[in-house]
Amino acid sequence: MHERPSAATASAWPLPPIAASAAQPDLIRAPDGSLLLSWIEHGDAARGEVAHTLKFARFSNGEWSEPREIARGGDWFVNWADTPHIAATPDGALWAHWLRKSANAKYAYDVVLARSGDGGATWSRPAPVNTDGTPTEHGFVSLWPVGENRIGVAWLDGRNTGGGDHSAHGGHASAGAKHEPGAMTLRTAVFDASLARADERELDAMTCDCCQTDAALTARGPLLVYRGRTPTEVRDIHAVRSDGAQWHATARVHADDWTMPACPVNGPAVATHEANATIAWYTAAGDTPTVKLARSVDAGASFAAPIVLERGMAVQGRVDTALDQRAAWALWMDEDANGQTLRFARFAPDLSRELQRGDVAKLQGKGRGTGMPKIALADGTAFVVWTDVIDGKPSLHGARYAAAP
Repeated sequence: MHERPSAATASAWPLPPIAASAAQPDLIRAPDGSLLLSWIEHGDAARGEVAHTLKFARFSNGEWSEPREIARGGDWFVNWADTPHIAATPDGALWAHWLRKSANAKYAYDVVLARSGDGGATWSRPAPVNTDGTPTEHGFVSLWPVGENRIGVAWLDGRNTGGGDHSAHGGHASAGAKHEPGAMTLRTAVFDASLARADERELDAMTCDCCQTDAALTARGPLLVYRGRTPTEVRDIHAVRSDGAQWHATARVHADDWTMPACPVNGPAVATHEANATIAWYTAAGDTPTVKLARSVDAGASFAAPIVLERGMAVQGRVDTALDQRAAWALWMDEDANGQTLRFARFAPDLSRELQRGDVAKLQGKGRGTGMPKIALADGTAFVVWTDVIDGKPSLHGARYAAAP
């Protein structure tokens, strides 16, 4: 007979001081065990402030560093779903990306990448990630370490979509539009310490238009997940893995067979521990909103049948997941007539038992303004960051869950 597992104890996690309106958080565990939090601060143009500033802080030994600026600009493309990310490589370097407008067309923007070799005190000039020169969309980026001192980058690339001035877009305007005439593609490249690119390639010639991608490093190489798209508009979750020498063929994680004529703006999340991986995702196959979690024991070569985290009309998705030797975690959002709720579940690492579930927070904000929550694990404790919108002002909030050994 199994003993009832101890519940992880929740407490507030005070974040670093942020005076301005802030949103678009990213949260990762660095190779040294510290946590890195990045976010965008939104300036008041009427007061002559810079439109957007990307900042970060490091959480180590129970304390936050002072927030530091990565970059600022007035020509950025800033969006609730297509957010910047921060990464760290084993050599101690930090990396960050953001989106910069490339033309007057509303949805014409490029991905740029910067590196810091001194802990974030100074940053390089941003280098372009995509170099196709088309006034189209490029974004939904994932980053992962390649060896000691290089970074892998994956992004959705719109060079075949025919222009950035279409009138509606599922990611940014109204769900219900498709790219014409061509499809969004998934591309990758590797950048070294001088931001020189190598090994750029197209991994999928037809993907969902504006769902987040995610990547994590397994013991056998990177594992990249995204929402695919077929000519018959089946938009299920796909995974593609690399052994360090080559990328293998893409494959569906599970055959949800969700036929959807537009982008749902709801990408998957992946977490890894050695050769194990968990993928969380949203689907509305059968017209029932559902969030699922699946496990791989072979670095993403295959996945077991998923478990259902929740289903019902309140389910919004916007998932994240985290995994270590102690537990697998999942985050997702609900919204009903009473407002939004950020929910979590904790499982045994092999997903054989659910250990705990509950509400991280009841949010005041509604709709897309609350963005994408994030979770990261450090020393068995789960750290969660999310955006709420209070009196029209976005702000970041944190919680932690300390599990008994």
